[in-house]
Amino acid sequence: MYAKQYEITLPADYDMGIIRERVATRGHALDDRAGMALKAYVIRERGVDGSPVNQYAPFYLWNDTAAMSDFLVGGGGFEGIVRDFGRPVVRHWAGIAAEAGPAWGAVPRAASRRLTPLPAEGLTEAVAAETAALSECAARDGVHTAALAVDPHHWQLLRFVLWEDAVPPGDDATERYEVLHLSSPELTELVEPA
Repeated sequence: MYAKQYEITLPADYDMGIIRERVATRGHALDDRAGMALKAYVIRERGVDGSPVNQYAPFYLWNDTAAMSDFLVGGGGFEGIVRDFGRPVVRHWAGIAAEAGPAWGAVPRAASRRLTPLPAEGLTEAVAAETAALSECAARDGVHTAALAVDPHHWQLLRFVLWEDAVPPGDDATERYEVLHLSSPELTELVEPA
């Protein structure tokens, strides 16, 4: 598993209806994408759920890194983002674990992301603790899918969770998103339904 995300931060007065329309008309194009476990078309809207920005920030889990590379640089789909918004920085993480939750059969409407720095000492123990915490998180009511991955360049852990309705109050997410669409062509190859 490989995770990636790019964040397109938009002007404060940007009409997020434009992004909603973009996803409504184009989002289904990746519903059958080979090599991709999922793409969550997520946004943050300024003033909603504590967001300081308007942002379009699609999140992906890939089963096949060659398919991911083709998407990015082989004319496999990313050129539309580059054409319309410029070339964003694409963050990426090596996968550690992914689990299905009790809301697997639901259409997720919210997502959360938590980025945490990894310590220089006790790295193995820290990752083991976060992997155990991911299992606990995945078992919570309302969870569709939960994933954990590592960025070895910045030594950060990523926890990304898709939620059926909303990110629960008090969740320790660093970002909260609205999910506009979920393409999940090969998600069952990554996780078994709960």
